[in-house]
Amino acid sequence: MYIKRKLEEEIKKYLKTKEIIAVIGPRQCGKTTMLLTILKNYDKVSIVSFDNIKQLKLFEDDIDSFIGLYVKGYNYLFIDEVQYAKDSGKKLKYIYDTQKIKIFISGSSAAELSIKSLKYLVGRIFVFKLFPFSFNEFLMAKDNRLWGIYNQGKYGPQILSQINAYLHEYMIYGGFPRVVLASSIKEKKKVLENIYNTYLLREIKEIMQLGDNDKLITLLKSLSLQIGNLINYNELSQLTGLSFKELKKYLIILDQTYVCSRVSSFHTNKRTELVKVPKIYFFDSGFRNTCIDNFNAERTDKGAMYENVIFTELIIEGITPKYWRSKSGAEVDFIISDATPIEIKSTINETKPSRSFSSFVEKYRPKKGFLVSLNFEGKKTIAGCALHFVPFVKFIWQIK
Repeated sequence: MYIKRKLEEEIKKYLKTKEIIAVIGPRQCGKTTMLLTILKNYDKVSIVSFDNIKQLKLFEDDIDSFIGLYVKGYNYLFIDEVQYAKDSGKKLKYIYDTQKIKIFISGSSAAELSIKSLKYLVGRIFVFKLFPFSFNEFLMAKDNRLWGIYNQGKYGPQILSQINAYLHEYMIYGGFPRVVLASSIKEKKKVLENIYNTYLLREIKEIMQLGDNDKLITLLKSLSLQIGNLINYNELSQLTGLSFKELKKYLIILDQTYVCSRVSSFHTNKRTELVKVPKIYFFDSGFRNTCIDNFNAERTDKGAMYENVIFTELIIEGITPKYWRSKSGAEVDFIISDATPIEIKSTINETKPSRSFSSFVEKYRPKKGFLVSLNFEGKKTIAGCALHFVPFVKFIWQIK
């Protein structure tokens, strides 16, 4: 079963341009499947995977023979798992400059790291990021009829309740396609465990050459328990045994391999707001729950997990959120473009924003703001700001 990805239409706009198309993102998020689906409608397509040692070694050691076997006579070249190749940027530039062929590449662990590269491909490459399923794609895979109603954007409390049930599943097991399409809870957990182990063994040990898995495992678990919180570097250093410099390096790698990301603070006045300490969120909640081996339906971290789902949706939409926190302790979960504040609660029962949210509105005078919960809907205006009280699943549509 193939679920059409939103990114497909964006990529198709560039099929007739000369530039290399690179799709990067976490392992098993559907990069290869999506590109093969796009290319199946075209003739003379050469497909190579650097999981194949023979093809990889030929590319690395004898690029002209590689061109003779896999490039000449074809209109399209697709190289999968490009991150395994040494000097791939330089060799891709050579193919690009000497051959008339449209090149597609895919890679996890960031082409920014593993192509080593983009310095050789400046002006020759368009880079796209693919993540696990958005909630929209997830619902399409789970219940196409319900997705059709959801897609129209008009429905009442009964439909909202059904959609929220799927949102809860998405929050627990995440959006990796193979996980979403698994037929049982046991299978979902098994697939997530495999993704977790593959990440540790291949992304970290082989590509990043980090020899100590124990420290990384401890770090992943510690970060998983801190989603939505400010990172405490001293505490993490003590727990993992990593020096501050090593810890920063690991955090960068976790970001560049699409595991978790640091969210920085929104600020205009460095003297009154915290500007240095970031918050942490995971790109996929299922991966996060695997790190702590907690897939319980009833849980104490539900609020933080809803917050993480909104982070995921913002990132998929290409929005880089920030958070706001003043030295006096006032805090707003996310700030997006035009200083738009977003506050997230599992339940809201009245059109009354928190004191922190009101404080931000009074200070920055945004034109609009969002207070997001499971079910509550309403509108209110304070200090010239139009406040929208919206359920999670309807908020997702409003940020597109």
